[in-house]
Amino acid sequence: MFNPNPWLKLSMDAFWLGAESSQVVALRMMKLAGGGAGAAAEAQRMVAEKVSAAMAAQTELALGAMSGSPHAGPTKAMALYRRRVRANRRRLAREV
Repeated sequence: MFNPNPWLKLSMDAFWLGAESSQVVALRMMKLAGGGAGAAAEAQRMVAEKVSAAMAAQTELALGAMSGSPHAGPTKAMALYRRRVRANRRRLAREV
């Protein structure tokens, strides 16, 4: 069975995270530009999500470091961020 290089997979995941994040930024800017209660709620949600994601990523990195596999922590942290960014992209695309 083909076993890809885990560092190559991590770098590709980082590339896609950047692409998806750009879409989320654009969608959020449209929502914030609209103003009103929805924009205020989105700004608060955005900050709360960032704090929560950073704490969860730190946990994943620490657990990965203890596993003895140098790529395990970054891989799990990247997967966590990608899931959350993807969820935001879907949510924001529905609201626009």
